[in-house]
Amino acid sequence: MKKALIVQGGWDGHQPVQVAERFEKILKESNFQVEIHDTLDVFLDREKIKFLDLIVPIWTMGKITEEQLESVMEAVGSGVGLAGCHGGLCDAFRESVAWQFMTGGNWVAHPGGDGVKYTVNVRNSSSTITTGISDFEVESEHYYLHVDPAVEVLATTRFPAVNWYHASNGEVDIPVAWTKRWGYGRVFYNSLGHHNDIFDIPEAFELMKRGLLWAAEGKKLAVEEGADINKFKSDKKMF
Repeated sequence: MKKALIVQGGWDGHQPVQVAERFEKILKESNFQVEIHDTLDVFLDREKIKFLDLIVPIWTMGKITEEQLESVMEAVGSGVGLAGCHGGLCDAFRESVAWQFMTGGNWVAHPGGDGVKYTVNVRNSSSTITTGISDFEVESEHYYLHVDPAVEVLATTRFPAVNWYHASNGEVDIPVAWTKRWGYGRVFYNSLGHHNDIFDIPEAFELMKRGLLWAAEGKKLAVEEGADINKFKSDKKMF
């Protein structure tokens, strides 16, 4: 049985408890053993997290210590999956550039606030995560993100939907969902999720579910391949 850790907390406006419960249900129905914690100190138990298949942070605008961060980075690098949504992953620790590097991007704005109507455009890609999912409409926060060019983009949305200073740049497509590799680990991000009920939309739900399960598969593959994390270690300064 695969093991998943959900860490929920941070800003209450993103409904971390409700989102955690929804993701817990998805994972348990997919035969995962799931633990939910409301403290980042669970990351300090390196022996515990290195045997996980998946870590799901649901934690907006928090602070992470160097020790907590290094533990997660090493676990993901060894093959543990990392997946999340909205501010719970890519606005989790705004001051941590290392976290942004690992996750593949960071939130910078949501012009118009909540209630913006926009289209999520699903891209053709090599990923099975989007197979059979068509473009869909949402009404929520419209996340503008700064994104790592190394990610594989699965879905995008077009800006501007609301006029502001950014509109003078013309139309641009910003990623909504992507995958990334961190060492042997798989990372999945979905910018939807300002409120839990966004996942009542079938396409949004399916995209999130598949992303969670995809990220969790990396650990098994790493073990089967005899992956050695030392391949990625360096004594050079990184940050």
